[in-house]
Formats: sequence, structure tokens, C-alpha cells
Amino acid sequence: MKFRVERDVLADAVTWTARTLPSRPPVPVLAGVRIEADAAGTLHLSSFDYEVSARSEIPAEVSEPGVVLVSGRLLAEISRALPAKPVDVVLDGSKVTVTCGASRFTLLTMPVDEYPALPVMPSISGTVDGDELTQAVAQVTVAASRDDTLPLLTGVRMEIEGEKITLLATDRYRLALRELTWRPATPDMSAVALVRARTLSDVAKSLGGSQTVNIALATGTGIDLIGFEAAGRHTTSLLVDGDYPAVRRLFPDETPIHAVVSTHALAEAAKRVALVAERNTPIRLSFTQGQVVLDAGQGDDAQASEALESVLVGEDISVAFNPQFLQDGLSALTTTFVRLSFTHPNKPVEFTGQETLDGEDASDYRYLLVPIRFAS
Repeated sequence: MKFRVERDVLADAVTWTARTLPSRPPVPVLAGVRIEADAAGTLHLSSFDYEVSARSEIPAEVSEPGVVLVSGRLLAEISRALPAKPVDVVLDGSKVTVTCGASRFTLLTMPVDEYPALPVMPSISGTVDGDELTQAVAQVTVAASRDDTLPLLTGVRMEIEGEKITLLATDRYRLALRELTWRPATPDMSAVALVRARTLSDVAKSLGGSQTVNIALATGTGIDLIGFEAAGRHTTSLLVDGDYPAVRRLFPDETPIHAVVSTHALAEAAKRVALVAERNTPIRLSFTQGQVVLDAGQGDDAQASEALESVLVGEDISVAFNPQFLQDGLSALTTTFVRLSFTHPNKPVEFTGQETLDGEDASDYRYLLVPIRFAS
């Protein structure tokens, strides 16, 4: 095998392909990136850990076609450190030589015949705008659990009905829901998939810069798989197995009390007030006509408070939240104002967005946060 490729093109492709390599692979070959150079002048780079696969294709000047398996992380580090010149890669026996300008590296190869076959990308189910996918995934994954002992809650539930995709995630203390439109391959498509939040977040960040992202879904075929494709890059992931809890019913049907506050002002005030909040201690929000007062700290500890203008519809109400969970929800909103809808001081509070102070809730994003009980 022998080929020449531009440094930036190689570094970008290797870094992307190697990004999901396991730090402690169950078998040594899974730490490798498989590189296949074909006679048509294309390099195919791939990685796989039995759950998530990544493949990318880049153009190259191929003198001798061939296949090789080398350490993915090492090749990524080397390719990023090379000078801005063409890179020559040559396979010689059990070693690969990487030459770029005056720099020369020799890498040991791994047994390519022991590398597992990558899963086949399912047929394309539809396409979605890349930027919208990136934003929607970021808004929802903040609420996914990081606790691997509860694997179901580390996933994002994806519900597809026709031209609408709904993403849902919860860690039991908050719940995020985002709706977005896409272009399905069949107008009446209906499907449900549970995707690992980490994988979905990584895909959205790495592929979301593309104008459109293809989504491929295969369920009920023995292997439940989801695939994403954009700009010559492909990722597949096994779906999480299990029945996701019926979380939609947690959103209240009616909320007799609601308050509207500037999203940015509330987020900044919460950040300042949280500076004195000890670990696991809440921020308290007290809503009265015309204002909301945020405070944290009590007794002999450091204390902070700040008042903001707000509009309150209904009776005065006070709630307390985990500071980080509050900030996560506010950061996920993209609207000028946030509406907090209440049923009771100890019941979950729904956060939605609106563009004007006295306008209607027009957000396709909903964030439900469980308050922390506090002594009156």
C-alpha cells in the first residue's frame, strides 16, 4: 500500500474516525483505525467498538492499493503534529512509514484479518437540517442521565411520526423534550428508537456542520441500528434495548400560575447567586407581582440575592432548584424570554420560551425540572 494525501485532510479524517475509540478496548485490534486505499483514489478509514462504528472517505493519490490497521490515537496525534505539507504513507512488511517534509514516523501494524466486519449502514430513512439537529440534540441531552447503572436513562428517545421527530431525555430530576421537522423517505413513517445520549451528542457535533444529515434506522431486524451520514462520513450505533418510561404524562395539562422573565437576565443572575451555594444546596426563586428574587445561602454561610423584573400571572409562589439543573435549562432555551409554569411549589416546573414578554408560548422545546423542598 502506498498513497499521498494532504496533511489537513488526513488529520481531520483520522481525528474524526478515531474519536470514539475505546480507551480500554476489549481486544487490541479495536484500538486501531482501518485504512483501505483503493485504485480509484479514495481512502476509506473506519473504527468500531462493537457498538459504535465510524467511517470516512477522503481523496488521495493512490500508487498501490491496500489495507492496513494502525493505532488510531497515535496516528491522529501524529497527523495533527505534521507540518503543512503532503503526507506520504507506505506499507513495508509489518510497518507503516509516514513521511511529511523532514518528518518521518514508523508505526507497527495490527493484524487486519482479526478486525471485525463493520455493520452495514441501513437504508436512508430521511434527512434533517444539520444545524437544527445540532441544536435539538444539545437541548435534550442535558437532561439525559450520566449514571451507567440506569442504561435506559442514558439514552435519548427518538419518536418519529411523519415529518416530525420528537427527542426526549430524563435523569429522573428533569425532563427535556424537543420537536423538529425532517424530510422522511416515506410520508407515513412511524418509528421509535432509543439512542445513547453520548453517541447522539457526538454525532450532532461532528456532523451537524453539514447542510443536511441523513438518518438511517433499522429496527425489528434482529439488530436494531441507527446510522447518520453527512459529507462522506458515516456513523452507526446499536440502539439501547428496553422500554423507556412513559415520561410525556409528566408534563402538566394545566398550570394555574406562570411567570415570564428575560432568559439571559435570569441565567446571569442564577450564575452569580450560585457562587455562594454550597454543593447540593439550592437557589430559591420567589415570584411576586413585578419581580422575582433569587437567593442562596443561609445562616452563618455566605449569602447572595438578586431581584429581576418579571411578569406573574396567578398567586405569589416560591420554588428552589438545583443551580446546575436550572442553568442547564436556561442555557438550552434560544428565546428572549422564559416562561415558568407552576401547578404547586413542590411539583415539577415547566420551562418554555417565548419571544415577547406578553406573548404566547411558542417554543418547540420544553424542560421540566423537579424543585427541591425547602423549609419555609
